[in-house]
Amino acid sequence: MLVVSGGWVQRPLYGGHAWVFLNWLVGLQRLGFDVLFIDRTTPEMGVGTTSLAQFHSVMDRFGLANSYCILGPGGKSAAGISKASALAYLRRSLALLNFNGYLTDGALLDAAPVRVYVDIDPGFAQMWRELGLHDSLSGHDLFVTIAENIGRSGCAIPTCGLNWITARQPVVLDLWPPRDERVSAFTSVGSWRGPFAPIEFGNRIYGLRVHEFRKFVTLPRLTARPFTAALDIHDNETADLKILQDMGWHLVRPEQAVGNPFDYQDFIGQSKAEFMVAKNMYVTTQCGWFSDRSSCYLASGRPVIAQDTGLAGLYPVGTGLLTFESVDDAVAAVESVVSDYHRHARAAREIAESHFDSDYVLTSLLEKL
Repeated sequence: MLVVSGGWVQRPLYGGHAWVFLNWLVGLQRLGFDVLFIDRTTPEMGVGTTSLAQFHSVMDRFGLANSYCILGPGGKSAAGISKASALAYLRRSLALLNFNGYLTDGALLDAAPVRVYVDIDPGFAQMWRELGLHDSLSGHDLFVTIAENIGRSGCAIPTCGLNWITARQPVVLDLWPPRDERVSAFTSVGSWRGPFAPIEFGNRIYGLRVHEFRKFVTLPRLTARPFTAALDIHDNETADLKILQDMGWHLVRPEQAVGNPFDYQDFIGQSKAEFMVAKNMYVTTQCGWFSDRSSCYLASGRPVIAQDTGLAGLYPVGTGLLTFESVDDAVAAVESVVSDYHRHARAAREIAESHFDSDYVLTSLLEKL
């Protein structure tokens, strides 16, 4: 038995966010584990019965209808199995995989035989701890991060004196077969700013996706290719919205285009390739972060043009997966994909099979725990 905890139900209209957890839960099931997912909500999050019903529908679709516990006000179960049942499950489990330290309930944490912190937003938690601003790392026994360069020369993320185990985001390849739809636009999915503020650490400021995206906003005009972004950007970002539109970006609302896991799959499958702009935090720290979205594009046989976060030596780049640092690099990558699309598409799926297959990724990780 294994327990996974993280923040999912607070974002019911973000299909890509759901896949972060689905690939782990279904992937662990494929390896023969019974799994339980634990989430928590507060009144301020505005999670109502509709959101919980949408969440249950997705879990049911993947055979997980009886495999979750959603904690509500007062730490009581608001949906799924009871808290008492979750406690009993935790006591029998091998470990709790606590994504970004999201589960904070003391009784549930104490019930887990091994508490594993799973860091999927690297840099923020480590810098917050070093600065004394917030500590989500304490109370855990093992520490996993997708920042594959952590602890290496050139990576600016502090280790906080902890021994970090590195891992990749898994993809259940059977759920992400190569797609044959007619493709057109280069696409992106993401948040313009996200929930966190920039961090000043070590005399540098580590920023967000907005601070990188602005550098590449001219790409549609420079390449004369169609670009579509399912971008979570607030309407009050008037200056940025104007320049995005002026430069030829077709913007769609994420809740409409990728509002559930299945629309998200279709959006990716109908893309020509992904154009992936990373958060400034990941670029500046050169931590080796790689997007869970990009791995889903690769599995679907869609090439990925990814901003470099220190990926050299971690993945095969150049065919199927192309990296860029400058606007000129990005333009060249777009033209390379267009000029030999089928070769890049085949290579994309091959990279997913060799580097992100959930059977391989999760087995490798569990062997290290």
